Amino acid sequence: MPVPPPPLPAPDALARARLLVSPSLDAGLVREVERIAGRGAEPLADAPPPSDEPYLCVGGSLPGALRTDRLLWFHSVTAGTDRLLGAGAWPASALLTRTVGRMGERMAQYVLGWVLAECQAVPAFTAQHARAHWEQLPTELIAGQTALVYGTGRIGAAVGRLLGACGVRTVGVARTTRTGPQPGSVRVVPGFDRVIGAAEDAEALGEARWVVSTLPLTGPTAGFFGADRFAAVRGATFVNVGRGATVDMAALENALRDGRVRRAVLDVLPKEPAAPEDPVWRLPRTVITSHSSGITADEDVVVDFTAAWEAVTAGRWPELTVDVGRGY
Repeated sequence: MPVPPPPLPAPDALARARLLVSPSLDAGLVREVERIAGRGAEPLADAPPPSDEPYLCVGGSLPGALRTDRLLWFHSVTAGTDRLLGAGAWPASALLTRTVGRMGERMAQYVLGWVLAECQAVPAFTAQHARAHWEQLPTELIAGQTALVYGTGRIGAAVGRLLGACGVRTVGVARTTRTGPQPGSVRVVPGFDRVIGAAEDAEALGEARWVVSTLPLTGPTAGFFGADRFAAVRGATFVNVGRGATVDMAALENALRDGRVRRAVLDVLPKEPAAPEDPVWRLPRTVITSHSSGITADEDVVVDFTAAWEAVTAGRWPELTVDVGRGY
């Protein structure tokens, strides 16, 4: 069922709202948030301020005791809001916005870096160096090959644009319920040569050289990359910069062991951090990085909170408003 959006904070309520910020925020960032909101900040604690005044919060998590009808607005300092929304019921009257900033550019660089490293045989040359072994190895051009990018929002489009600038044919995968032309038709989305619906991706999976996920974690995307999708892959490399729980790890392991997936680059895992004994470290032809492809910078929070504040005070919905029903 669609969740109706909350009303925008009323100007009088916003004017008198107390500003709560996560204690983990850098002091310089807190000063910027105070400047934007035009008021001093208080530490976000496990209990609401001892008054009946409304409050707005800037941070990464929200204790259950603060999920009340006094909460006007929560601005998340991260792009992903699955942990925030999964930690308890969200107040129906509270606006939720998020930070994306230049994360798309950072994640696009990460994806391109691993794509180029693979085509230049960097893993194989690194292994040869460790053995002091000299041998010429074949490399391949990325231009003209196909990348299938799941997620066509800001981050997915940034990945598509950067790969496209290097001559890669980019196919975006969006929700089947997306408005616009019917599944199977060409849709124009910046960053992609073509956009298809998720229900029509089997053929594209078989044609792709790289399969890149930028998907958020929601109900429909949990375990999204399972046995059926990996069965359609024909030698592609799988790169995940979205959320770890969108992947059925047993299905990925099977696809790696039988060669359907050439190799995997995983910046995210279902359980983080992975302990040394976690079997994910023993997946064949896999590189795991520490959820670092799109680390949010303080400047990202400042830019996006500023834009959200200007929109709200002008009576407009911020561009980075989260649909709590969908989870992004």
